[in-house]
Amino acid sequence: MQKVAITLYRWAGAWGPFKVKIPCGECTLTKDIILDTLENELADIPVELEIRDWLTEWWKPLLKGGWHAPIVMVAGEVITQGHALNRGLLTQAVVEAYAKNNPVKRSHLFGKESCPHCKRAKAYLEKEGIQYTYHDVVSSPRDLYEMISRVKPRIDPKTPITVPQIWLGGHYIGGADQLQEFLEKQEDKNRVHQS
Repeated sequence: MQKVAITLYRWAGAWGPFKVKIPCGECTLTKDIILDTLENELADIPVELEIRDWLTEWWKPLLKGGWHAPIVMVAGEVITQGHALNRGLLTQAVVEAYAKNNPVKRSHLFGKESCPHCKRAKAYLEKEGIQYTYHDVVSSPRDLYEMISRVKPRIDPKTPITVPQIWLGGHYIGGADQLQEFLEKQEDKNRVHQS
C-alpha cells in the first residue's frame, strides 16, 4: 500500500531576522484536527504526516499556490490555507489520493439502507454465498468519498453516481443490474462446464 503524503505548513520558523517560535492558534487547531481525523475517519489508510514551519520554507508551498498558513497539502496539492481545517475536506482529499494509487481488493458493496437496489444486490450476494464488505455511504462520509473517487474515473463524467456500487474479488461490477447479469453469466458458464 502506498502512503498518502500530508504536509502541514504552520506559522512558525525563521526567515532572516524574523523568528516565530509559537505556532498560531489556527495552525495548532489544524494539527489537532489532522491527528484526530487520522485516528478516526482515516484510521485504515496509511499516511505520512509532515509538519513544517512555513516561515522557514515559505517558497515550497508557494510553488503549489499555498501562501497563507496554515497550509494543508495532500499528495502535493494544496487543499486548504489561511484558516482551520475542515476535516471532511481532509478526509475527501486523503481518500481520493489513496483510491488513485491503491486498487480495490476483495468484494465490496457501497450502498444505503433505504435503497431497494442495494437490498436486491445484497440478496444476490448472499444467495451465492459471496462474502463482501458493506459500506453505508449515508452514515460514513469516508465511504461516500471512497465510492465516488473509485467510480468517477470509470463512468461518463455526466453520469450521476448511484448506489449500489459493487466490486467482486477486486473487479468492478457496477450496480445491482450488472451484478445480476454477471452472476447469471457465471451460472451459465458453470452449466456448460458441467455438461
